[in-house]
Amino acid sequence: MNSYLSQWLSQYGVQKAYLSITVDLVGSLAIFLLASISYYIAKYKILNGMEKWVKLSKNKWDDLLYEHAVFSRAFVLVPLIITWVAIPHTINQDTLYAHFIIVLIKIAITFQVARTFSALLTVVKGIYQQLAKSKYVPLNAAIQVIKLVFYLVALILSISYVLDKSPLYLLSGLGALTAVLLLVFQDTIKGLVASIQISANKMVAPGDWIEMPQYGADGDVIEIGLNTVKVQNFDRTITTIPTYSLISSSFRNWRGMIASGGRRIKRCVFVDVASIRFYNAEEIEDLESIHLISDYLKAKKQEITASNQALGLDVDDRYNQRKLTNVGTFRAYIQAYLKHHPKVHSEMTCMVRQLPTQGSGLPIELYFFSNDQDWINYEGIQADVFDHIYAIAPVFKLRIFQHPSGTDWRERINS
Repeated sequence: MNSYLSQWLSQYGVQKAYLSITVDLVGSLAIFLLASISYYIAKYKILNGMEKWVKLSKNKWDDLLYEHAVFSRAFVLVPLIITWVAIPHTINQDTLYAHFIIVLIKIAITFQVARTFSALLTVVKGIYQQLAKSKYVPLNAAIQVIKLVFYLVALILSISYVLDKSPLYLLSGLGALTAVLLLVFQDTIKGLVASIQISANKMVAPGDWIEMPQYGADGDVIEIGLNTVKVQNFDRTITTIPTYSLISSSFRNWRGMIASGGRRIKRCVFVDVASIRFYNAEEIEDLESIHLISDYLKAKKQEITASNQALGLDVDDRYNQRKLTNVGTFRAYIQAYLKHHPKVHSEMTCMVRQLPTQGSGLPIELYFFSNDQDWINYEGIQADVFDHIYAIAPVFKLRIFQHPSGTDWRERINS
Protein backbone atom coordinates (compact mmCIF):
# COMPACT_ATOMS: atom_id res chain seq x y z
CA MET A 1 0.00 0.00 0.00
CA ASN A 2 2.99 2.27 0.62
CA SER A 3 3.85 2.16 -3.12
CA TYR A 4 0.30 3.04 -4.12
CA LEU A 5 0.24 5.88 -1.60
CA SER A 6 3.63 7.17 -2.84
CA GLN A 7 2.46 7.13 -6.46
CA TRP A 8 -0.76 8.88 -5.53
CA LEU A 9 1.05 11.61 -3.61
CA SER A 10 3.57 12.04 -6.46
CA GLN A 11 0.73 12.61 -8.90
CA TYR A 12 -0.51 15.46 -6.71
CA GLY A 13 2.86 17.22 -6.86
CA VAL A 14 4.56 16.13 -3.66
CA GLN A 15 8.32 16.45 -4.18
CA LYS A 16 10.49 13.35 -3.87
CA ALA A 17 12.49 14.86 -0.97
CA TYR A 18 9.34 15.20 1.13
CA LEU A 19 7.60 12.11 -0.17
CA SER A 20 8.72 9.75 2.68
CA ILE A 21 7.67 12.17 5.42
CA THR A 22 4.36 12.87 3.69
CA VAL A 23 3.64 9.14 3.31
CA ASP A 24 4.28 8.61 7.04
CA LEU A 25 2.12 11.60 7.95
CA VAL A 26 -0.81 10.58 5.74
CA GLY A 27 -0.45 6.95 6.80
CA SER A 28 -0.46 7.92 10.49
CA LEU A 29 -3.55 10.04 9.95
CA ALA A 30 -5.28 7.14 8.19
CA ILE A 31 -4.35 4.74 11.01
CA PHE A 32 -5.60 7.22 13.61
CA LEU A 33 -8.94 7.59 11.83
CA LEU A 34 -9.30 3.83 11.40
CA ALA A 35 -8.42 3.19 15.05
CA SER A 36 -10.83 5.91 16.22
CA ILE A 37 -13.68 4.48 14.15
CA SER A 38 -13.04 0.95 15.40
CA TYR A 39 -12.85 2.18 19.01
CA TYR A 40 -16.13 4.07 18.61
CA ILE A 41 -17.88 1.03 17.12
CA ALA A 42 -16.47 -1.30 19.80
CA LYS A 43 -17.32 0.92 22.76
CA TYR A 44 -20.53 2.69 21.79
CA LYS A 45 -22.17 0.07 19.58
CA ILE A 46 -20.99 -3.42 20.48
CA LEU A 47 -20.38 -2.73 24.19
CA ASN A 48 -23.72 -0.95 24.64
CA GLY A 49 -25.43 -3.88 22.94
CA MET A 50 -23.68 -6.30 25.26
CA GLU A 51 -24.77 -4.21 28.27
CA LYS A 52 -28.41 -4.64 27.26
CA TRP A 53 -27.86 -8.36 26.78
CA VAL A 54 -26.23 -8.65 30.21
CA LYS A 55 -29.13 -6.88 31.89
CA LEU A 56 -31.64 -9.21 30.24
CA SER A 57 -29.64 -12.32 31.08
CA LYS A 58 -30.45 -14.23 34.27
CA ASN A 59 -26.85 -15.36 34.79
CA LYS A 60 -24.72 -13.73 37.45
CA TRP A 61 -21.28 -14.31 35.92
CA ASP A 62 -21.94 -12.05 32.92
CA ASP A 63 -22.96 -9.25 35.30
CA LEU A 64 -19.58 -9.60 36.99
CA LEU A 65 -17.82 -9.55 33.61
CA TYR A 66 -19.47 -6.24 32.79
CA GLU A 67 -19.12 -4.80 36.30
CA HIS A 68 -15.36 -5.45 36.42
CA ALA A 69 -14.79 -4.02 32.92
CA VAL A 70 -13.63 -7.25 31.26
CA PHE A 71 -15.51 -6.41 28.06
CA SER A 72 -14.39 -2.77 27.93
CA ARG A 73 -10.74 -3.72 28.48
CA ALA A 74 -10.93 -6.44 25.83
CA PHE A 75 -12.49 -4.06 23.29
CA VAL A 76 -9.63 -1.59 23.74
CA LEU A 77 -7.48 -4.26 22.09
CA VAL A 78 -9.47 -3.87 18.85
CA PRO A 79 -8.06 -0.46 17.77
CA LEU A 80 -4.60 -1.44 19.03
CA ILE A 81 -4.54 -4.64 16.95
CA ILE A 82 -5.92 -2.81 13.90
CA THR A 83 -3.18 -0.20 14.26
CA TRP A 84 -0.52 -2.91 14.57
CA VAL A 85 -1.78 -4.69 11.44
CA ALA A 86 -2.17 -1.47 9.42
CA ILE A 87 1.27 0.05 10.15
CA PRO A 88 3.26 -2.11 7.67
CA HIS A 89 0.83 -1.15 4.91
CA THR A 90 0.72 2.61 5.56
CA ILE A 91 4.11 3.66 7.00
CA ASN A 92 7.61 3.07 5.69
CA GLN A 93 9.14 0.17 7.67
CA ASP A 94 12.73 1.34 7.46
CA THR A 95 12.26 4.56 9.46
CA LEU A 96 12.88 5.11 13.18
CA TYR A 97 9.39 6.54 13.43
CA ALA A 98 7.80 3.26 12.23
CA HIS A 99 9.93 1.23 14.65
CA PHE A 100 8.96 3.51 17.54
CA ILE A 101 5.23 3.25 16.74
CA ILE A 102 5.37 -0.54 16.39
CA VAL A 103 7.21 -0.96 19.70
CA LEU A 104 4.75 1.39 21.43
CA ILE A 105 1.76 -0.53 20.06
CA LYS A 106 3.23 -3.89 21.12
CA ILE A 107 3.79 -2.59 24.66
CA ALA A 108 0.24 -1.20 24.79
CA ILE A 109 -1.24 -4.52 23.57
CA THR A 110 0.84 -6.49 26.09
CA PHE A 111 -0.24 -4.43 29.08
CA GLN A 112 -3.84 -4.29 27.87
CA VAL A 113 -3.92 -8.10 27.70
CA ALA A 114 -2.52 -8.19 31.25
CA ARG A 115 -5.21 -5.73 32.39
CA THR A 116 -7.92 -7.86 30.75
CA PHE A 117 -6.74 -11.04 32.46
CA SER A 118 -6.48 -9.11 35.74
CA ALA A 119 -10.13 -8.09 35.45
CA LEU A 120 -11.05 -11.69 34.56
CA LEU A 121 -9.33 -12.94 37.71
CA THR A 122 -11.34 -10.41 39.72
CA VAL A 123 -14.48 -11.94 38.23
CA VAL A 124 -13.27 -15.40 39.29
CA LYS A 125 -12.82 -14.08 42.84
CA GLY A 126 -16.33 -12.59 42.81
CA ILE A 127 -17.89 -15.86 41.64
CA TYR A 128 -15.96 -17.75 44.31
CA GLN A 129 -17.17 -15.39 47.05
CA GLN A 130 -20.76 -15.95 45.95
CA LEU A 131 -20.59 -19.73 45.68
CA ALA A 132 -17.91 -20.86 48.14
CA LYS A 133 -19.06 -22.36 51.43
CA SER A 134 -15.64 -22.07 53.06
CA LYS A 135 -14.01 -18.68 53.50
CA TYR A 136 -10.61 -20.01 54.49
CA VAL A 137 -9.15 -20.67 51.02
CA PRO A 138 -6.64 -17.80 50.42
CA LEU A 139 -7.99 -17.14 46.93
CA ASN A 140 -7.59 -13.37 47.20
CA ALA A 141 -3.87 -13.64 47.92
CA ALA A 142 -3.40 -16.25 45.18
CA ILE A 143 -5.19 -14.07 42.64
CA GLN A 144 -3.04 -11.09 43.58
CA VAL A 145 0.07 -13.21 43.05
CA ILE A 146 -1.19 -14.32 39.61
CA LYS A 147 -1.95 -10.70 38.70
CA LEU A 148 1.54 -9.72 39.76
CA VAL A 149 2.98 -12.50 37.55
CA PHE A 150 0.93 -11.26 34.58
CA TYR A 151 2.24 -7.73 34.97
CA LEU A 152 5.82 -8.96 35.46
CA VAL A 153 5.56 -10.96 32.24
CA ALA A 154 4.14 -7.89 30.48
CA LEU A 155 7.04 -5.81 31.79
CA ILE A 156 9.64 -8.36 30.60
CA LEU A 157 8.03 -8.56 27.16
CA SER A 158 7.94 -4.77 26.92
CA ILE A 159 11.63 -4.50 27.75
CA SER A 160 12.37 -7.19 25.15
CA TYR A 161 10.46 -5.15 22.55
CA VAL A 162 12.47 -2.05 23.37
CA LEU A 163 15.82 -3.86 23.33
CA ASP A 164 14.80 -6.07 20.38
CA LYS A 165 15.93 -9.15 22.30
CA SER A 166 14.27 -12.45 23.11
CA PRO A 167 12.44 -12.57 26.49
CA LEU A 168 14.51 -15.68 27.31
CA TYR A 169 17.62 -13.52 27.06
CA LEU A 170 16.22 -11.26 29.78
CA LEU A 171 15.05 -14.16 31.96
CA SER A 172 18.54 -15.66 31.93
CA GLY A 173 19.82 -12.53 33.65
CA LEU A 174 17.24 -12.63 36.44
CA GLY A 175 19.27 -15.20 38.38
CA ALA A 176 21.87 -12.59 39.20
CA LEU A 177 19.11 -10.27 40.39
CA THR A 178 17.52 -12.81 42.76
CA ALA A 179 18.80 -11.07 45.89
CA VAL A 180 17.50 -7.72 44.64
CA LEU A 181 14.13 -9.22 43.75
CA LEU A 182 13.84 -10.86 47.17
CA LEU A 183 14.55 -7.50 48.78
CA VAL A 184 12.03 -5.67 46.60
CA PHE A 185 9.29 -8.27 47.01
CA GLN A 186 9.97 -9.28 50.62
CA ASP A 187 6.63 -7.94 51.85
CA THR A 188 4.81 -9.77 49.06
CA ILE A 189 6.59 -13.06 49.82
CA LYS A 190 5.92 -12.71 53.56
CA GLY A 191 2.29 -11.86 52.85
CA LEU A 192 1.86 -14.91 50.64
CA VAL A 193 3.35 -17.21 53.27
CA ALA A 194 1.21 -15.58 55.97
CA SER A 195 -2.00 -15.93 53.94
CA ILE A 196 -1.32 -19.65 53.43
CA GLN A 197 -0.70 -20.14 57.17
CA ILE A 198 -3.80 -18.14 58.08
CA SER A 199 -5.89 -20.30 55.76
CA ALA A 200 -4.34 -23.62 56.85
CA ASN A 201 -4.82 -22.86 60.55
CA LYS A 202 -8.21 -21.14 60.05
CA MET A 203 -7.00 -18.19 62.10
CA VAL A 204 -9.20 -15.54 60.50
CA ALA A 205 -11.65 -15.24 57.61
CA PRO A 206 -13.62 -12.39 56.00
CA GLY A 207 -16.53 -11.52 58.26
CA ASP A 208 -14.72 -12.32 61.51
CA TRP A 209 -14.67 -9.73 64.27
CA ILE A 210 -11.07 -9.24 65.35
CA GLU A 211 -9.44 -6.95 67.88
CA MET A 212 -5.82 -5.81 67.45
CA PRO A 213 -5.15 -2.79 69.71
CA GLN A 214 -1.56 -2.26 68.52
CA TYR A 215 -2.94 -1.34 65.09
CA GLY A 216 -6.12 0.35 66.33
CA ALA A 217 -8.28 -2.38 64.76
CA ASP A 218 -11.57 -3.44 66.35
CA GLY A 219 -14.17 -4.57 63.86
CA ASP A 220 -15.03 -6.92 61.00
CA VAL A 221 -12.51 -8.28 58.50
CA ILE A 222 -13.67 -7.27 55.03
CA GLU A 223 -10.70 -8.41 52.94
CA ILE A 224 -7.58 -10.53 53.37
CA GLY A 225 -5.10 -9.43 50.72
CA LEU A 226 -1.58 -10.39 49.78
CA ASN A 227 0.05 -7.54 51.70
CA THR A 228 -2.72 -6.10 53.89
CA VAL A 229 -5.85 -7.11 55.77
CA LYS A 230 -8.69 -4.56 55.79
CA VAL A 231 -10.74 -4.24 58.96
CA GLN A 232 -13.86 -2.09 59.15
CA ASN A 233 -14.01 -0.72 62.69
CA PHE A 234 -17.28 -0.12 64.48
CA ASP A 235 -16.91 3.63 63.94
CA ARG A 236 -16.99 2.82 60.18
CA THR A 237 -13.30 3.65 59.67
CA ILE A 238 -11.02 1.25 57.80
CA THR A 239 -7.79 -0.04 59.35
CA THR A 240 -5.20 -1.82 57.21
CA ILE A 241 -3.01 -4.39 58.94
CA PRO A 242 0.03 -6.08 57.38
CA THR A 243 -0.96 -9.67 56.60
CA TYR A 244 2.25 -11.00 58.12
CA SER A 245 1.45 -9.37 61.48
CA LEU A 246 -1.50 -11.77 61.96
CA ILE A 247 0.97 -14.63 62.41
CA SER A 248 3.79 -12.66 64.05
CA SER A 249 1.62 -10.75 66.59
CA SER A 250 -1.31 -11.63 68.80
CA PHE A 251 -4.90 -10.65 68.09
CA ARG A 252 -8.33 -11.54 69.43
CA ASN A 253 -10.85 -13.26 67.17
CA TRP A 254 -14.45 -13.19 68.41
CA ARG A 255 -15.57 -15.93 66.01
CA GLY A 256 -15.90 -18.45 68.85
CA MET A 257 -18.26 -16.15 70.73
CA ILE A 258 -20.44 -15.69 67.66
CA ALA A 259 -20.50 -19.42 66.93
CA SER A 260 -21.43 -20.25 70.54
CA GLY A 261 -24.72 -18.35 70.42
CA GLY A 262 -23.99 -16.36 73.58
CA ARG A 263 -22.12 -13.23 74.59
CA ARG A 264 -20.47 -12.91 77.98
CA ILE A 265 -21.40 -10.33 80.60
CA LYS A 266 -18.95 -10.00 83.47
CA ARG A 267 -19.44 -7.07 85.86
CA CYS A 268 -19.37 -6.35 89.59
CA VAL A 269 -21.73 -4.69 92.02
CA PHE A 270 -19.89 -3.20 95.02
CA VAL A 271 -21.77 -3.60 98.29
CA ASP A 272 -21.08 -1.28 101.21
CA VAL A 273 -19.54 -3.58 103.85
CA ALA A 274 -21.10 -1.53 106.66
CA SER A 275 -24.58 -2.55 105.47
CA ILE A 276 -23.92 -6.31 105.72
CA ARG A 277 -25.73 -7.99 108.68
CA PHE A 278 -27.85 -10.94 109.84
CA TYR A 279 -31.58 -11.21 109.21
CA ASN A 280 -34.12 -11.66 111.97
CA ALA A 281 -37.16 -13.94 111.66
CA GLU A 282 -39.54 -11.13 110.74
CA GLU A 283 -37.33 -9.94 107.88
CA ILE A 284 -37.00 -13.47 106.50
CA GLU A 285 -40.73 -13.95 106.62
CA ASP A 286 -41.21 -10.67 104.74
CA LEU A 287 -38.72 -11.77 102.03
CA GLU A 288 -40.60 -15.04 101.48
CA SER A 289 -43.13 -13.03 99.46
CA ILE A 290 -40.49 -12.71 96.73
CA HIS A 291 -41.25 -15.70 94.49
CA LEU A 292 -37.73 -16.06 93.10
CA ILE A 293 -36.25 -16.89 96.51
CA SER A 294 -39.22 -18.19 98.49
CA ASP A 295 -38.17 -21.83 98.03
CA TYR A 296 -34.56 -20.91 98.82
CA LEU A 297 -35.55 -19.22 102.08
CA LYS A 298 -37.76 -22.12 103.18
CA ALA A 299 -34.98 -24.61 102.50
CA LYS A 300 -32.42 -22.43 104.29
CA LYS A 301 -34.70 -22.00 107.34
CA GLN A 302 -35.09 -25.77 107.65
CA GLU A 303 -31.37 -26.32 107.21
CA ILE A 304 -30.42 -23.69 109.80
CA THR A 305 -33.02 -24.90 112.29
CA ALA A 306 -31.82 -28.49 111.97
CA SER A 307 -28.19 -27.38 112.33
CA ASN A 308 -28.90 -25.32 115.46
CA GLN A 309 -30.93 -28.13 117.04
CA ALA A 310 -28.15 -30.59 116.33
CA LEU A 311 -25.74 -28.29 118.18
CA GLY A 312 -28.22 -27.94 121.04
CA LEU A 313 -28.33 -24.15 120.78
CA ASP A 314 -31.07 -22.10 122.38
CA VAL A 315 -33.38 -20.09 120.13
CA ASP A 316 -32.44 -16.90 121.95
CA ASP A 317 -28.69 -17.46 121.52
CA ARG A 318 -27.67 -14.47 119.43
CA TYR A 319 -24.00 -15.31 118.92
CA ASN A 320 -23.57 -19.04 118.39
CA GLN A 321 -26.45 -20.11 116.17
CA ARG A 322 -26.39 -19.95 112.37
CA LYS A 323 -28.28 -17.12 110.68
CA LEU A 324 -29.01 -15.87 107.20
CA THR A 325 -27.08 -12.82 106.01
CA ASN A 326 -28.54 -10.17 103.78
CA VAL A 327 -25.59 -10.34 101.35
CA GLY A 328 -25.89 -14.13 100.98
CA THR A 329 -29.63 -13.87 100.36
CA PHE A 330 -28.93 -11.07 97.87
CA ARG A 331 -26.55 -13.34 95.96
CA ALA A 332 -29.15 -16.10 95.92
CA TYR A 333 -31.74 -13.67 94.60
CA ILE A 334 -29.45 -12.47 91.78
CA GLN A 335 -28.67 -16.08 90.83
CA ALA A 336 -32.38 -16.94 90.67
CA TYR A 337 -33.14 -13.71 88.78
CA LEU A 338 -30.56 -14.56 86.12
CA LYS A 339 -31.74 -18.16 85.84
CA HIS A 340 -35.27 -16.99 85.08
CA HIS A 341 -34.28 -14.10 82.81
CA PRO A 342 -35.45 -14.77 79.21
CA LYS A 343 -32.36 -13.12 77.71
CA VAL A 344 -29.80 -15.11 79.70
CA HIS A 345 -28.37 -18.14 77.87
CA SER A 346 -29.64 -21.16 79.80
CA GLU A 347 -26.97 -23.62 78.57
CA MET A 348 -23.91 -21.50 79.37
CA THR A 349 -22.21 -20.57 82.64
CA CYS A 350 -24.33 -18.45 84.97
CA MET A 351 -22.68 -17.59 88.27
CA VAL A 352 -22.82 -14.98 91.04
CA ARG A 353 -19.77 -14.93 93.31
CA GLN A 354 -17.93 -12.88 95.91
CA LEU A 355 -14.53 -11.45 95.09
CA PRO A 356 -11.91 -10.31 97.62
CA THR A 357 -12.91 -7.16 99.48
CA GLN A 358 -11.48 -3.91 98.14
CA GLY A 359 -11.40 -0.37 99.39
CA SER A 360 -14.53 0.31 97.40
CA GLY A 361 -16.62 -2.38 99.13
CA LEU A 362 -17.42 -6.06 98.67
CA PRO A 363 -17.49 -7.01 94.95
CA ILE A 364 -20.39 -9.24 93.91
CA GLU A 365 -19.52 -10.42 90.40
CA LEU A 366 -22.15 -11.46 87.88
CA TYR A 367 -20.81 -13.87 85.27
CA PHE A 368 -23.31 -14.98 82.63
CA PHE A 369 -24.04 -14.98 78.88
CA SER A 370 -26.78 -13.24 76.98
CA ASN A 371 -28.51 -15.20 74.22
CA ASP A 372 -28.61 -12.13 71.97
CA GLN A 373 -25.26 -11.21 70.38
CA ASP A 374 -26.37 -8.02 68.68
CA TRP A 375 -24.33 -5.19 70.19
CA ILE A 376 -27.26 -2.84 70.82
CA ASN A 377 -29.46 -5.56 72.29
CA TYR A 378 -26.53 -6.90 74.33
CA GLU A 379 -25.90 -3.52 75.94
CA GLY A 380 -29.61 -3.13 76.62
CA ILE A 381 -29.80 -6.54 78.36
CA GLN A 382 -26.75 -5.73 80.46
CA ALA A 383 -28.14 -2.34 81.50
CA ASP A 384 -31.59 -3.77 82.37
CA VAL A 385 -30.06 -6.45 84.62
CA PHE A 386 -27.95 -4.02 86.60
CA ASP A 387 -30.73 -1.42 86.76
CA HIS A 388 -32.84 -4.05 88.50
CA ILE A 389 -30.05 -5.09 90.86
CA TYR A 390 -29.33 -1.52 91.96
CA ALA A 391 -33.04 -0.92 92.53
CA ILE A 392 -33.66 -4.16 94.47
CA ALA A 393 -30.63 -3.90 96.78
CA PRO A 394 -32.41 -1.74 99.46
CA VAL A 395 -35.08 -4.46 99.79
CA PHE A 396 -32.33 -6.68 101.20
CA LYS A 397 -31.19 -3.87 103.53
CA LEU A 398 -27.98 -3.40 101.50
CA ARG A 399 -26.32 -0.25 100.25
CA ILE A 400 -24.45 -0.11 96.95
CA PHE A 401 -21.07 1.49 97.56
CA GLN A 402 -20.15 4.76 95.92
CA HIS A 403 -17.58 7.37 96.82
CA PRO A 404 -19.10 10.41 98.57
CA SER A 405 -19.86 13.42 96.39
CA GLY A 406 -20.09 17.11 97.24
CA THR A 407 -23.84 16.75 97.85
CA ASP A 408 -23.20 14.01 100.43
CA TRP A 409 -20.79 16.26 102.34
CA ARG A 410 -23.18 19.20 102.28
CA GLU A 411 -26.05 17.07 103.59
CA ARG A 412 -23.78 15.71 106.31
CA ILE A 413 -22.70 19.19 107.40
CA ASN A 414 -26.28 20.56 107.32
CA SER A 415 -27.55 17.68 109.43
